[in-house]
Amino acid sequence: MTLDVKICGLTKPDALEAALRNGASHVGFIFFGKSPRNVAPAEAGRLRTLATGRARAVAVTVDADDATLDAMVAAMSPDMLQLHGHEPPERVAAVKARHGLPVIKAFSIRDAGDLAAIAPYRGVADRFLFDAKPPKGAELPGGNGVPFDWRVLAALDPDVDYMLSGGLNSRNIGEALRLVRPAGIDVSSGVESAPGVKDVGLIDAFFEAVRAAGERSAA
Repeated sequence: MTLDVKICGLTKPDALEAALRNGASHVGFIFFGKSPRNVAPAEAGRLRTLATGRARAVAVTVDADDATLDAMVAAMSPDMLQLHGHEPPERVAAVKARHGLPVIKAFSIRDAGDLAAIAPYRGVADRFLFDAKPPKGAELPGGNGVPFDWRVLAALDPDVDYMLSGGLNSRNIGEALRLVRPAGIDVSSGVESAPGVKDVGLIDAFFEAVRAAGERSAA
């Protein structure tokens, strides 16, 4: 199985090109004003053209209303939507129907009990993303650079399609992939030199670590 790799929170062409050059399967653009990775829809539209035919462009939102989603989709033409808020299953289904796009639904995980939350979304969301619960007082639902105990994902049914996120970087991705077998991985703060500032060298190092982990598992 080929591992999907999503670089999220992109705002600049050089970082986007580094992700694409390394073979990213997905590139994410965040539409959430509180995030240091927030990008205007028009700028995301310009950036996503660089990814056309090379990676799937994902628009990431947090409890966005229809008007916000409509403007974002019109400006950017994403390939997928990622809902990173408290959207109930009915909202996920409505967003899919309104825009005709596949949806990734994100969940915050601390322990195995948190995985029960995905049950009503199965067959509704196209893919899940498991991120760490944000630290107390954090304003961001994701991108906080903290991991969770990846071993809790062993409790999932084998057919659950998910991406692993939360505190991943070049130093720990090998261990993460040794412990669990996600369909994809998602990194944002782990390839930044400062909040919201993607680092081309760190992107290169992350992909190098992913490739090394794949070689070890194939050996």
